[in-house]
Amino acid sequence: MFASLASELLELLMLLAFGCSWPFAIWRTCKAKRVDGKSPHFMIIVILGYLCGISAHLVEGTKLWLCAVYLVDICLVATDLSLYFHYSRKNSK
Repeated sequence: MFASLASELLELLMLLAFGCSWPFAIWRTCKAKRVDGKSPHFMIIVILGYLCGISAHLVEGTKLWLCAVYLVDICLVATDLSLYFHYSRKNSK
């Protein structure tokens, strides 16, 4: 019981730690209106990793509430990715 609870808590903390970085990245992109140094490939890989985490929970049928945190993180990364494409098109003109 304790190991399962500790596992859930640690996974939640990991997701929150990663999730906290994306609003700063989004804010920085909006402020600079430039995407120099950003990698769309990296962001796609991160989204795929989050989808794998969700899939693992769906297959196990446990900790389904953590899927909501994964989805929030995916939305943040997808927002940053969409800003990448928006500003890369604007800056190339």
